[in-house]
Amino acid sequence: MTDRPRISARIGGISESATLAVDAKAKAMKAAGRPVIGFGAGEPDFPTPDYIVEAAVAACREPRFHRYTPAGGLPELREAIAAKTLRDSGYRVEPNQVLVTNGGKQAIYEAFAALLDPGDEVIVVAPYWTTYPESIKLAGGVPVFVVTDESTGYLASVEQLEAARTERTKLLVFVSPSNPTGAVYPPEKVREIGRWAAENGLWVLTDEIYEHLVYGDATFSSLPVEVPELADRTVVVNGVAKTYAMTGWRVGWIIGPTDVIKAATNLQSHATSNVANVAQAAALAAVSGDLSAVAEMKKAFDRRRQTIVRMLNEIPGVLCPEPQGAFYAYPSVKELLGKEIRGRRPQTSGELAELILEHAEVAVVPGEAFGTQGYLRLSYALGDADLAEGVGRIAKLLSEAE
Repeated sequence: MTDRPRISARIGGISESATLAVDAKAKAMKAAGRPVIGFGAGEPDFPTPDYIVEAAVAACREPRFHRYTPAGGLPELREAIAAKTLRDSGYRVEPNQVLVTNGGKQAIYEAFAALLDPGDEVIVVAPYWTTYPESIKLAGGVPVFVVTDESTGYLASVEQLEAARTERTKLLVFVSPSNPTGAVYPPEKVREIGRWAAENGLWVLTDEIYEHLVYGDATFSSLPVEVPELADRTVVVNGVAKTYAMTGWRVGWIIGPTDVIKAATNLQSHATSNVANVAQAAALAAVSGDLSAVAEMKKAFDRRRQTIVRMLNEIPGVLCPEPQGAFYAYPSVKELLGKEIRGRRPQTSGELAELILEHAEVAVVPGEAFGTQGYLRLSYALGDADLAEGVGRIAKLLSEAE
């Protein structure tokens, strides 16, 4: 009998998360006693606010949370998410348009799975978050990339999107603020892209996980609010991870038309059932509370943003546009590739990232992970002292480039 592959082609073709892989390697090196500073994972360094933790503690003692609850989420949480969405973005939705998921990643996959048939094309703007293409492929779709760069602040134009559209295009992934670049589309650009999608009968998945993390004159604009005629073909993905420093609690959600939410809920009912009730209770406290704790974290992120951009742009051969949102810097290092550093000549940003980890003991994620070669992503969601020390080490190493 012919030997068959041990792993299915569908799963075998998926790459691991590059950001989590870099973070794991940095933590392993630290555990071995090396003074590694990690800029890899997009994870706030703040503890979850106390009032949220206390809500979880109380939920642990409530017997109804010791048992199964509806697969789509606690009714009170779905109501609170609908209310929070209206408060924060001006988008009015009903609780039956909300599905609570195990973090944003499950929300993204389930949305793609509910919408895509084999061969459907999905336009993804690069640089992109590593999970989008893998989730699209897992759902049977085909990612089609529109590449942007620092010359436009990593913003895609309608002309670029139109050039990528074919008769098989079903969906656009729209992200603002962006991971990994921190780019924020101004309201007029959001409207222009939304109207283009509506005119061409496309669906849009818009990821709003960083909605509260915008800086300076930048403003967050929700696509279905700016282009209401597109609302019936829009799926919004969001969660508590970034806003409330709750990455480990694993609570996200999908907002969309009721038929899409019903289909995604059916999938979740077989895949994972309900999200952990204690985590849902914590999320309920988060989205129902005020945003004062969020405002304090945002101040710190803004301060770190300005520091990291200044320090990176002082390094010869590094060009870092100012990110307007999220907590990432995405500098170009193309001028450094091929130059000699510590006896090596890195030809890719991946090789440069390895060099930085080995000789500066600083973990960064190479641009290849996000679909664009010649860049690095650094998360500035870490302490001020570590940030300054880490970028200082990078600067010292790269100053040797010849």
